Amino acid sequence: MPAGNKPIDTTKKELSYIGKVWQTVAIVALLVVFILIAKVAFNVLLMALAGALIAVYFHGLADIIQRKTRLSRKFAMAISTIGTIVVLVALFWFIGAKIQVQVTQLSNSLPHTINTAKAKLNETPIGQKVLDSFSGDNSKKLSDTAQTFFNTSFGVLGDLYIIMFLGIFFTASPSLYKDGILVLVPANKKLVAQHIIDRISLALKGWLKGMLLSMVLITILIAVGLTVIGIPVAMVLGLITGILEIVPNFGPLIAMLPGVLLGLTFGTGTAVIVALLYIICQTLVANIVTPLIQKKMINLPPALTLISQLIMGALSGALGIILAVPLLAMLVILVDELYVKKMDQI
Repeated sequence: MPAGNKPIDTTKKELSYIGKVWQTVAIVALLVVFILIAKVAFNVLLMALAGALIAVYFHGLADIIQRKTRLSRKFAMAISTIGTIVVLVALFWFIGAKIQVQVTQLSNSLPHTINTAKAKLNETPIGQKVLDSFSGDNSKKLSDTAQTFFNTSFGVLGDLYIIMFLGIFFTASPSLYKDGILVLVPANKKLVAQHIIDRISLALKGWLKGMLLSMVLITILIAVGLTVIGIPVAMVLGLITGILEIVPNFGPLIAMLPGVLLGLTFGTGTAVIVALLYIICQTLVANIVTPLIQKKMINLPPALTLISQLIMGALSGALGIILAVPLLAMLVILVDELYVKKMDQI
């Protein structure tokens, strides 16, 4: 061995390489665990937002009652919560039996309706292409996608249970949670934080008010319209449309499908009339309700709303797409207050 040359310790080099490999594996594993935890935590935060919306509804209704009757806050809140529960129970009591009969009728007639629709579609080349896209492997992919979309963190009933109790807690003592957020903010920024919270609260109230109004209006219009046309189970179809109204862009399209399918059993002309009824009612409701929403809520670009729904649907399924609009409104307000206004001051 030449003088001055030290022997290469291959064992130490090999151990160093193995150590780097294990470090890489550990980093990747931690990253995967962090992503999984973040996904579950994000779903829990969405449930907290849903619970907050329930509390916003009860407090917003209590504000109206207090303003109209001059009652104390406690009495107004009691009327808001108990009155809502009584109204819902009364509705189910009086029309629940009829709805149950119509649901049974719809479920019994659905296979025949689907077969009739397939027969009608088979009569045209375009219809045959539509049927091909829903058959075989494509049908399985759609089924798997739908199953994944409607999967939830704790199951549907579990999520509803959690949202309900979060709504009760937020309704009972909203100041406790608001003050808890303000405690985390530096003293010189508390006024800004309070302003942001108030602005978000006002936006959520506006969205919720407009959404509830649109759900009621579209339910009545569709149920009455389908009854006039002579479509069976009109009340159930109206309720389905009203419930799906909470999902902008996609909800109205999904709600139209069962009505149009039932219309096909009476003929193509009837199906076209039913489709026109849905389109006209949705247009009327949008023109009545949208200005009401925009008075209290920032104007969100339609493309941005659609993009947020697609992202939230991919991240959190049905709950994400339902809450995409209020979540986007909150994000826009935060960006406006914390970044845009700061840049304007420079």
